[in-house]
Amino acid sequence: MIIRRIHPDYLAQTWDQVSHFIASALEYAGEDYTLEQIKVLLSSNTWLLLAVYDGDSIKGAITVAFSTMPNDRIAFITTIGGRHITSSDTYSQFAAILKQFGATKIQGAARPSVARLWRKIGFTERYIIVEKQI
Repeated sequence: MIIRRIHPDYLAQTWDQVSHFIASALEYAGEDYTLEQIKVLLSSNTWLLLAVYDGDSIKGAITVAFSTMPNDRIAFITTIGGRHITSSDTYSQFAAILKQFGATKIQGAARPSVARLWRKIGFTERYIIVEKQI
């Protein structure tokens, strides 16, 4: 498997191949954003889109938002769908791409089953995110 960035100029050509992976991740996103909003964030280069390829076939998609903190540049996984970064090889590719964008840390909110998979490649639980609608 190979992870590649999808440049915003090519989003229209690949959207049909990646959108169902992103949509499946939205089931767990707590209504923070819609598929249409994500497409706008990707096309405006506000978020980063990565696709996981097996040959010519896309097997997964990851969207990432960046934030700069005083000591780190955080790459926050906003959606992840399909199967991909749970092997050391694909994770290494993923991390290398994020480093090219200046990231020094990778973070993401994950349900327990996904967190267990991420622990296998070195992620640690930092905190738990909770919320209440007001």
